[in-house]
Amino acid sequence: MSSNSNVYLKCLRSAKIKSEDVFLRDICSLRCADKNISAKLNSLKVHHFGEKDPKRHVVSSLRLVELMEEACPQITVQVIGETDVLIEYVTHGDTPGWVQNLKTVAVCLVSFFGTGFTIMAYHNDIGINDIFTEMYRMIMNAEPGGVNALEVAYSVGVALGILIFFNHAGGRVITKDPTPIEVAMRNYEKDVDNALIEIADRKSMEEDNQG
Repeated sequence: MSSNSNVYLKCLRSAKIKSEDVFLRDICSLRCADKNISAKLNSLKVHHFGEKDPKRHVVSSLRLVELMEEACPQITVQVIGETDVLIEYVTHGDTPGWVQNLKTVAVCLVSFFGTGFTIMAYHNDIGINDIFTEMYRMIMNAEPGGVNALEVAYSVGVALGILIFFNHAGGRVITKDPTPIEVAMRNYEKDVDNALIEIADRKSMEEDNQG
């Protein structure tokens, strides 16, 4: 057996597919010195989404290795990526563009007014006006009259703090680091993927035991 028959398979953790037929190249990347074997394996169909099938499907790397060895019996597959792949079938044109824009506007309004209400509720809870009044008396040795420099500086500081924390100013990113929201969303997606894969593995084990 030549070295050209060695195939290195790296699976994705999850993949979004826009067609009913799922090919190996859609969910994995592979490396083989034999270009013909690489082309044949990349075009290998590993799953098909029927009309009544669930929109999510989990494929085990062992199943992929089995299909690859059936297509090319002379190969030796080494898996270096994920052990399971979560495939999600995304259909075209399910939601009109204006609906997506309306959802975006709704999320922006809820975030803006929700954040503003939270900040105001927090300030009211700690009695921020009394704190500013007492600090002004201590520093200036006088009673505050209307809006003072301390309140303005605090308001500007809160705004700058929010911009720095979320790492965005308008449409521009301040630094190359991911924002807290992006980190939270990635962690949430990983948790969802892990839960779906574990559920699929449990169902597969139950079916095997029943069989």
